Amino acid sequence: MSAPQRGDDRPDPEAGAALVEFLGTAVLLLVPLVYLVLTVAQVQAGAFAVEGAARESGRAMVTADSSAAGAERARAAADLAFADQGFDAGDGSVSLECSTDPCLTPGATVGVRTRLEVPLPFVPAALRDWVPLEVPVTATHVATVDEYGEVRP
Repeated sequence: MSAPQRGDDRPDPEAGAALVEFLGTAVLLLVPLVYLVLTVAQVQAGAFAVEGAARESGRAMVTADSSAAGAERARAAADLAFADQGFDAGDGSVSLECSTDPCLTPGATVGVRTRLEVPLPFVPAALRDWVPLEVPVTATHVATVDEYGEVRP
């Protein structure tokens, strides 16, 4: 195979340039697009994690035998929800707010707020120290203590 010839028997200098230009353009457009998809997927996983953590923490709290045990169970449930979406168990935070004192009074509500800092993919830790390269994701859930149960301290 030889390069396409022009009428004066010299090889065409533009032969094969379209392939190189196409590959260069494709790489320039494809790399940012793939990074965007990875980032959106990571943030979506964080949103699923905080929603699940808030819901399950509320359920764990209102079904506990005591407020202290409920707080421990709520944290454990949140850690499981965070780990289920690929985040470290200690990455997220959980805060509980009771509508009454004691917290597990029948008919009372327990508000749960979860927060997770979702790191951007492929960003080195040294750069994170200078610039905040994380997306904060939060969720809230309100759970009601069983109205026909007994008062638990």
